[in-house]
Amino acid sequence: MDEESLKLSLIHNNSNGNPEEFDGDLPVIKGWRGLLQASGKESKKLWYLAGPAIFTSICQYSLGAITQTFAGHIGDLELAAVSIENSVIAGLSFGIMLGMGSALETLCGQAFGAKQLRMLGVYMQRSWVILLTTACLMTTIYVWSAQILKLIGQEDDIAELAGKFALWMLPQLFAYAMVFPLAKFLQAQSKVMAMAVIAGVALAFHVLFSWLLIFKWGCGLWGAALVLDLSWWIIVLAQLGYILSGTCNEAWGGFSWAAFHNLGAFVRLSLASGVMLCLEVWYLYLLILLAGYLKNPEISVDAISICMNLMGWEMMVSLGFNVAISVRVSNELGAGHPRAAKFAVLIVLVTMFMIGVILMVVIFITRNEFAVAFTSSEVVMKAVSKLATLLAFTMLLNSIQPVFGGVAVGAGWQALVAYINLASYYIFGVPLGCLLGYYFDFGVKGIWAGMISGTTLQTIILCIITYKTKWNREASQAIERIKVWGGSD
Repeated sequence: MDEESLKLSLIHNNSNGNPEEFDGDLPVIKGWRGLLQASGKESKKLWYLAGPAIFTSICQYSLGAITQTFAGHIGDLELAAVSIENSVIAGLSFGIMLGMGSALETLCGQAFGAKQLRMLGVYMQRSWVILLTTACLMTTIYVWSAQILKLIGQEDDIAELAGKFALWMLPQLFAYAMVFPLAKFLQAQSKVMAMAVIAGVALAFHVLFSWLLIFKWGCGLWGAALVLDLSWWIIVLAQLGYILSGTCNEAWGGFSWAAFHNLGAFVRLSLASGVMLCLEVWYLYLLILLAGYLKNPEISVDAISICMNLMGWEMMVSLGFNVAISVRVSNELGAGHPRAAKFAVLIVLVTMFMIGVILMVVIFITRNEFAVAFTSSEVVMKAVSKLATLLAFTMLLNSIQPVFGGVAVGAGWQALVAYINLASYYIFGVPLGCLLGYYFDFGVKGIWAGMISGTTLQTIILCIITYKTKWNREASQAIERIKVWGGSD
């Protein structure tokens, strides 16, 4: 389908044959003033999406972090158990569910842009079917989590308590299966402010009732698990209630048996999305695991953990813009506006590069001081200071790399990016990190440098692919993708 045919198709679909209702693509930009005006408009659209998305990510990220903090006041063993469950067991399920749910970013975003609103609700229900089935399969990991943790070298007492805590956290697993399709459904329609309000209310509930159950009523670890489960289900039920209240108009047409039709293509896209994201998430955790096999592993792991904590907060900002550019690209491609999609990518890259430079400079300036917020050990602070240069460069890289991930999801390139991630991270980055860290004895700096090289390679490849993308063709394929990957209703 050529561009003219695509426009005619969209005119028919979007405006019932009335060409006056067709908005058209991004107008030709003339001169610096035109560029500044267009950039300002696009920045407003991106920040409108990214701001609430960042706040939502921070609130949801804080749920587990606050539970860990309260667990630390119960005892050291409880803190270790919650930390292990939160990062290994819940971290695994979070990555898989978020990744598989991100298939909706492609389909719902492009369907919304193409005015195929009736399909959004069907797509969300199909995603629920797939993710709830996946959650049922993953319950075995929770049931056998103590044995799994012992198998990977965790101490018996920590593994046993973490395994018990994991069983209490099974409701959270099924909340993940519900909440990510809900989130992608709302994000595709730019209803991000409602998500931010719901996340803020859930966080306030979480803090208050964690304090009551743990400090005032002495409920211990099971109380912490109960509040964390309830907090996630508050988010699920509040978002579902918001949708059922009629705020989404044609996008929600009620529960439909069409959710069980044409699942094959949807499963393939969901699996590709899950693999793509999990390969990225596990790559970061692998850095800590590899550091644990070095000489003086305690110092290495503590130093890396402090740096990872800072990167985690930065990732909340990056994920916000990841969501924003995914929505912008998918909406514009679905609407048949290839130049608008390309311009959105350019603006978000410039924005995130500037944020990355600022963070990099801050790390360089405070390289001898920022570790004080996390530790009082002089040895650990010195080790963190030596890693500051790598951390600063990683901050810059991590501000740009998620943008390309958002573009990939918005355009529907998940399967391609999964292969790129596998090659860049695990065939190139990890072996190089092990070679530098163990064979050449550069320690944790060598492991990190090698793994950064893998991320750099992946970013360069995605940059080249994005630069060479024929956006007219992507817009044409968006309409076909809605039919082929999502199936009709």
